[in-house]
Amino acid sequence: MIAFVSGTVAALAPDAAVVEVGGVGMAVQCTPNTLSALRVGAHARLAVSLVVREDSLTLYGFADDDERQVFELLQTASGVGPRLAQAMLAVHTPDALRRAVAQSDEKALTAVPGIGRKGAQKLFLELAGRLGEPAGAAETAEAGHPAGAAAPAPWSEQLRAALVGLGYSAHEAEGAIAAVTPAAEAAAADGAVPKVSQLLRAALRTLNRAR
Repeated sequence: MIAFVSGTVAALAPDAAVVEVGGVGMAVQCTPNTLSALRVGAHARLAVSLVVREDSLTLYGFADDDERQVFELLQTASGVGPRLAQAMLAVHTPDALRRAVAQSDEKALTAVPGIGRKGAQKLFLELAGRLGEPAGAAETAEAGHPAGAAAPAPWSEQLRAALVGLGYSAHEAEGAIAAVTPAAEAAAADGAVPKVSQLLRAALRTLNRAR
């Protein structure tokens, strides 16, 4: 089993990165939060999970072992494949998912594209006790970002790519970006770099309310 890949980022796409390892380009499917911290030409180390299918071998990449473990545990629930598990981690941190399951927080799970009310209730039953207890640590923008990444690119472009990568239309993405722009501009006015992971979660909440 491949536990992690470490090397130079050779290419980036909305939903994947290519990491050069020993002269071989490894294609790794990643969440938008993880991708937002990667830069072409920079070094990255990603925890990975190998998903084997009859016609494919796919690597899914994560910032740390905790994300990878939660990704694998989510798939023990019926109806949850790697894509949906990855989408859940794109919207919520591992601890946020643990809290959502522990508290049967329907609103939190239905914020994930592809999960409705009935699906959320089913997941509460099947995942109860499987994800462990939340650590209770405050979520930070640094969680889920591989070490050694360079400073973020313009937040709006990262956010647009992340939303489109999650399956939203360009029009929906633009509306969500407009909704979170005041918060991003306020952070920039205070001298801080807008945190893409936090803006992504706020944008997804906006899109969920608009349904």
